[in-house]
Amino acid sequence: MTKAVVSVLAGLEAIRGQVEDLYRDLHAHPELGLAETRTAARVAERLRAWGFTVTDGIGGTGVVGVLPNGSGPTVLLRADMDALPVREATGLPYASAAVATDRSGREVPVMHACGHDVHVSCLLGCARLMAQGRQTWRGTLVVLFQPSEENGDGAHAMLRDGLTDRVPRPDVAFAQHVLPYPAGYVGVRPGPFFSAADNLRITLHGRGAHGSMPQSSIDPVVLAALCVVRLQTIVSREVAATDPAVLTVGSLHAGSGPNVIPDSATLELNIRSYNGATRARILDAIRRCVRAESQASAAPREPDIETLSSSPPTSNDAETAVRLDRAFRAHFGAAADTIGLQTASEDFSEIPGAFGTPLCYWGIGGIDPEQYAAAVRNGTVDQDIPVNHSPAFAPVVQPTLDTGITALTVAALDWLACDQE
Repeated sequence: MTKAVVSVLAGLEAIRGQVEDLYRDLHAHPELGLAETRTAARVAERLRAWGFTVTDGIGGTGVVGVLPNGSGPTVLLRADMDALPVREATGLPYASAAVATDRSGREVPVMHACGHDVHVSCLLGCARLMAQGRQTWRGTLVVLFQPSEENGDGAHAMLRDGLTDRVPRPDVAFAQHVLPYPAGYVGVRPGPFFSAADNLRITLHGRGAHGSMPQSSIDPVVLAALCVVRLQTIVSREVAATDPAVLTVGSLHAGSGPNVIPDSATLELNIRSYNGATRARILDAIRRCVRAESQASAAPREPDIETLSSSPPTSNDAETAVRLDRAFRAHFGAAADTIGLQTASEDFSEIPGAFGTPLCYWGIGGIDPEQYAAAVRNGTVDQDIPVNHSPAFAPVVQPTLDTGITALTVAALDWLACDQE
């Protein structure tokens, strides 16, 4: 460990209780994407109090704090702020009872089911420690709090609102995510980390008729069933087994009654991949399959294929990841390791991509270590450990928060510390 890391982290004990209180408050008051007004206000208030120059309202609710501290590198640290339309089932005393109106006008329950409250709390904790320890480092620290990661449009919204012209260009950009690993764990890897994600809506067209007269119809329900089966062969038969990919039909809607053959059916698909060639191949195969099945069913017209959202793959700069892995192992010891590929997706990479900046993204654990160890012994990790987006996902407060604050601080100081010169 460098002297700077030791010096800055010496302040963690004094702020730990405040960070924990903030985390519980954020968890109890989650907000949907682009509606994170309460969260953003609390972030901006604290950053200003600690001496950051704050720009808020970027892309709607995004907040950026800039702390210049002499000549040196510029490091960007990012946290996402939004929650999910999930009804919490953790039983925690600070569990969310929030409801909100989503973008379609529906009233939905809201929960921090992906740990973004952890991310915000950890980055604020790191920001405060870095502000208190300015004598140990030189350069510029940029802390970015992004809206609407879950919808895949928050990074783009900030960029569209002129982010690259409103903050210094970073030399390196970092982010982290709490994941269903034992709390205290830190894992990074060079190259691919999170997958690309594409969400599609496919509308299949038929001809409606009475349920007793199928000969007068072109049944889109049968067509949809054939498409679901055919789509499952794309990954299993057109993608190499050594090339990870996932295709899920997550939604199928058709008809309004048992005796009416409808005019159309709608599928919604989610595709995960790790490289551009595989991504393009899967998307092309989807179009080919649903068009061919429609033609085979004598559909009156070709299906409509709409892209609902897309997120690029998150791929860590190899040199940066190796350097950061070395720093994590030096500080965390055996708790730091090389993390495996993650099939979740992120839009964070759009931000360093717009700056032309190398990025590195890592994972921290959030599950009670004894609970996790017991599940490993029993071979029941998949059954017993709640994952992100589950209504039961509840990272333990400690050592999760300490680990997240420390990892961000170690990463920033590995570039900014005076004793790195």
